Amino acid sequence: MTAERIPATTKHPPYEGEVDDLSIIYPSTDGEPMAEDDAQLTAMLDTIPTLREWFDNREDVYAGGDMLMYYRMNDNQTRVAPDVFVVFGVGKHSRRSWIVWREGKAPDLVMEMASGSTWRRDMREKRGIYASMGVTEYWRFDPTGNYFTPPLIGERLEGAEYQPMPLATDGEGALWGRSAVLRLDICARPGPEGNLLRLYDPDSGQWLRTHHEEAAARQATEAALRDEAAARQATEAALRDEAAARQATETALRDEAAARRSAEDELRLLRERLRELQSE
Repeated sequence: MTAERIPATTKHPPYEGEVDDLSIIYPSTDGEPMAEDDAQLTAMLDTIPTLREWFDNREDVYAGGDMLMYYRMNDNQTRVAPDVFVVFGVGKHSRRSWIVWREGKAPDLVMEMASGSTWRRDMREKRGIYASMGVTEYWRFDPTGNYFTPPLIGERLEGAEYQPMPLATDGEGALWGRSAVLRLDICARPGPEGNLLRLYDPDSGQWLRTHHEEAAARQATEAALRDEAAARQATEAALRDEAAARQATETALRDEAAARRSAEDELRLLRERLRELQSE
């Protein structure tokens, strides 16, 4: 599956009258772990590669996560680290950190995955930061269901404030929201150990595969190809055996015919000899 071209927004904080001090170093790590627990980590590691694969054919889209993001010029102490973010209208090259004024814009979409130590900041402080940066859509997901209800919240920036986006619930208890930025549905599905964040393409009617599902599908395809190759080899071997058996049968028939001709020749000679003896 591939993503269609989506126009990029260009919102970012103004820096009128400021000069970028290139001598300032902006660290790429703050020494904090990528995630607090397995639920938060799984949600991040499922979502980031899925979005990267979805936008693989777009050279002007960057999808990433757990990256320090600096949004105040010449200030390397003020930063935020979105769990997942997507930016349109920028290069896909690798980065160690995101410096908003040098990139030319802030993310178009941010997702935060809740944990015990982060969910309050996600709902309050980070919400204000992303609004001030001009992040168009802000999504929050609670993989455990322990921190807020409902476990999926989507908001869109209207002016300077975020406004909630509508969510629907299906017959299986899953929450669905439409991301206009991604042109995908974002879904929180109940699972055996909590909630699962999944992405759905409404145009194709297909779920976007996680990297685990991609690997499983690839392994299944490779196994099917191996089985097909083994079946083809078995068929070719059977055909070779059949041809060999046919050749053996033909050889036996030729040998039988030759023996019959030899016997007939011998019998003819005996009869001729007999006639000669009878004529003496």
